[in-house]
Amino acid sequence: MIIFRLGRIRAPQGPGVVLLLPFIDHWQRVDLRTRAFNVPPCKLTSRDGAVISMGADVQFRVWDPVLSVLVVKDLVAATRMTAQNAMTKALGKKSLREIHAERLRIGEQLLLDINDMTKSWGLEVDRVELTMEAVLQPPRDTPAGPPAAVPPVPGLDGTAQQLAAHLLGTTLALASSVPSAPEADSVETVSEVEPAGAPHLARRTPSADELLAAVEPVLCEALVGQVGASFQVDIALPGGARSSYFIDLSSGSGRAGRGVPQGSPDVVLELSEKDLQDLVLGELRPLSAYMSGRLQVRGDLHLALKLEELFKAMKQRR
Repeated sequence: MIIFRLGRIRAPQGPGVVLLLPFIDHWQRVDLRTRAFNVPPCKLTSRDGAVISMGADVQFRVWDPVLSVLVVKDLVAATRMTAQNAMTKALGKKSLREIHAERLRIGEQLLLDINDMTKSWGLEVDRVELTMEAVLQPPRDTPAGPPAAVPPVPGLDGTAQQLAAHLLGTTLALASSVPSAPEADSVETVSEVEPAGAPHLARRTPSADELLAAVEPVLCEALVGQVGASFQVDIALPGGARSSYFIDLSSGSGRAGRGVPQGSPDVVLELSEKDLQDLVLGELRPLSAYMSGRLQVRGDLHLALKLEELFKAMKQRR
């Protein structure tokens, strides 16, 4: 129960017996259990021109009752609108075939996108399941058949993927008319693809010290103004040992290094070296890591989630 006494909010009360002062206290109950709602089916246009009727089932729970009362008036309506807008934006970038084949993965990405909006409301979305009602209009016909049979080229998306498929399909069609050409083309294709895979092979997993070295060039006064807190990061190494680092974004241009920060840190984070790598590389988000138990937080959770601004700055720098 959230109580406003003479307009000033008090700490959450209950569950159990709560003493209220008549005409002085105003209160509101907040249900912390997992709840669900559905996004009504709406018409969407996919990337290939198909018109579909798509809805979604969303499960959520309140993890901060104070924020859920202060920030937003109608929690369910605001979350439903956010989910519908995120679904429309995400499915508009997918073809009908991709929507059918990748429905689970699209739902997982929608969950992360919705949580980016709702985490400041004290609400966490636990599950998003897409439900397709009907295909109202089939996709537009493609101009040629052979490119569809060409396997996708790694590293290309969207229009570039379609252009590559068209060029490869044309090359194979021309090569089929010359007996000796396919082998020569296949040799050339292998030699072209091998260097493209080299960056992937060269991309090894960085250590915690290397990640710390990548943090320092990103530190600036603007980032300090966005975060305004100091962090102590305790890393559990694979051999069972532990190592401590600090990221001070409370003053100046910020500092980072090995050991503990000067004074008492605002937040202490505990996680494994692998999870730290995933956070810095953008493969894991702080809120998802915290809700899954991979990130332990001692201190203010809201300040801990602000650390995502640092990871976004590192991603833009790359």
